[in-house]
Amino acid sequence: MSFVRILRKPVVRQCREAGELAISDGTPRRAAKLAVVVGTLLVVINQWEAVTGVGSMDWLKVALTYCVPYLVSTYTSVSKDMHLLRDAEIARQSVHEEAQKTQVRQGTL
Repeated sequence: MSFVRILRKPVVRQCREAGELAISDGTPRRAAKLAVVVGTLLVVINQWEAVTGVGSMDWLKVALTYCVPYLVSTYTSVSKDMHLLRDAEIARQSVHEEAQKTQVRQGTL
């Protein structure tokens, strides 16, 4: 098995897990709520002239203004969840290793 294939398997698995976390467990709803609040505030700040009727609204900038906080919130949530999953796996592995050591000490293994 080539070195690239060895490295690619965990990366593909992590990307799949991150994608699943990004669309599950309420992440989209939380990110959308945050994007509405932060995006609206930023639109008012950045498009003030258009909001007050003095200038014209740049709709591409408005769309991006809502997309950025949505993506940042999603990334933060997924990153946190991935760290928690990794910590849980490390803890599970530690408990398993400790159980094996105990069994060896007791002579049951």
